[in-house]
Amino acid sequence: MCVTALESRPAGVVLTPSPGAHRPFGARVKAFVALTKPRIIELLLITTVPVMFLAEQGVPQLWLVLATCIGGYLSAGGANALNMYIDRDIDALMDRTSQRPLVTGMVSPRECLAFGFALAVISTLWFGLLVNWLSAALALGALLFYVVVYTMILKRRTSQNIVWGGIAGCLPVLIGWSAVTNSMSWAPVILFLVMFFWTPPHYWPLSMKVKDDYARVGVPMLPVVASNTVVARQIVIYSWVMVAVSLLLTPLGYTGWFYTSVALLAGGFWLWEAHGLQSRAKGGVTGAKLKEMRLFHWSITYVSLLFIAVAVDPFLR
Repeated sequence: MCVTALESRPAGVVLTPSPGAHRPFGARVKAFVALTKPRIIELLLITTVPVMFLAEQGVPQLWLVLATCIGGYLSAGGANALNMYIDRDIDALMDRTSQRPLVTGMVSPRECLAFGFALAVISTLWFGLLVNWLSAALALGALLFYVVVYTMILKRRTSQNIVWGGIAGCLPVLIGWSAVTNSMSWAPVILFLVMFFWTPPHYWPLSMKVKDDYARVGVPMLPVVASNTVVARQIVIYSWVMVAVSLLLTPLGYTGWFYTSVALLAGGFWLWEAHGLQSRAKGGVTGAKLKEMRLFHWSITYVSLLFIAVAVDPFLR
């Protein structure tokens, strides 16, 4: 019977594997994949590929889509690995991150650091040589912004960490457009702003759910330092701006009736959920009855539907 490292690990302790420790190859491979946070990267690619269809006003070259996706995965994976290296101390104290590879000892800090740097270098060269150097610069900028600005500077210092740190997650929109056109335009800038205003009301409901985790490690996420009523009000404000910005593509001539219909319906349901959360918070509802995760889950559905509409719209005009 195999005993996991976590079973003998005191709370808050990051395990460092001993030189002779047995770490199965299959488990090690899974651990290195986990360092890249694949589920988060899926969402980044959802915002990258549809923009390529919009930029092409049709089907982009499939090899270019593949090259952009691989480069995007490598770049975001490197950023996520470096994030785990920097945050390994607080990851060991938080319930939702206690099974991460550095905490359990399946990957050593030195291995994680080398892995993250290697992915950063490889992804930049990949983009530059196989896509274009504008996309390479944007991908490297996103990586550095996430690792340095968000993880090292903002995350542990300000409740606005996710607002400005979220810029890194908005850049894949620009990367998708630049991969096709090797230039910029107002369309990707508008979608960049949609993602910018989407990020806080997407993440704050989750932060409300796990605020005790963040409080324990001294990370001042907004729900840690403000009441549910204040957080819900901020969510509603950002939600209204996000929906309004999403509707700018059509009057500027980039999209037609299909995208507009999806943006209105999906955005309307988002606002319904956001106002519902605010109403429950104002009423003093706490615990499971607050239902903050409903908005979190819908936020992922919303962005998926919106960007699918971005990809489909050119074929219906």
